[in-house]
Amino acid sequence: MCGRYAASRKPEDLALEFEAVPAAGQPPLDADYNVAPTKDVYVVRHAKERDAEGLPTGGGHRELRAVRWGLVPSWAKDVSVGNRMLNARVESLTEKPAFRKAAASRRCLVPADGWYEWAKRLDSPTKQPYYITPEDGSVLAFAGLWEVWGRGEDRLYTCTVVTAPATGALTEIHDRMPLVLPPDRWAEWLDPAKEDVAELAGPTPPELVERLELRPVSTAVNNVRSNGPELTARADSVGLPADQPALF
Repeated sequence: MCGRYAASRKPEDLALEFEAVPAAGQPPLDADYNVAPTKDVYVVRHAKERDAEGLPTGGGHRELRAVRWGLVPSWAKDVSVGNRMLNARVESLTEKPAFRKAAASRRCLVPADGWYEWAKRLDSPTKQPYYITPEDGSVLAFAGLWEVWGRGEDRLYTCTVVTAPATGALTEIHDRMPLVLPPDRWAEWLDPAKEDVAELAGPTPPELVERLELRPVSTAVNNVRSNGPELTARADSVGLPADQPALF
């Protein structure tokens, strides 16, 4: 699963990276090194363009928008359902009612610096957190879905992160991972006209996974109230799981 990640980039940098237009009227989000469910996060989505009367023009553009993490389907009775919808398994995107319509036409990218997972230790019952991030410091793009709940001023935009079976060295830490999409797949994932969800949601390329650093970090990240770049710093001493790959 993906239940915690880091997102520190400024909106103007994300807009440039993803060739997106920031949504109007939204204050910038602060850098967050411990993003947790129900927090506001940035997503990149396809936004339909409308004329002065609010009618669709047939055009569209990439939009950078702050939304709440935890998908709330339009038919939900209240927003609390989003607390259980932070992840969508890639295997059932087209089957589950909560995700089916969004998977068909409301796909998004969730920018991130990296994400956290927890593995068993040899010397303690406390699990060891790892920060998983590109070795070159580049941005990650998680596959996501977005929805709108409510009407008028009560409209709430929300999202979920798509997860897939872990691959490569990541399997030593957790059996799931966010579905990370390389730049050459961003356009098709965002295109609402693309209908073959299974093809669009193919596995993260092995070469992308090989470029990820699996960095042991302090257990300070366990507390959702903790924040700051120090959470992503390498821990001095950890008890590694048996048969852990020699990446540390």
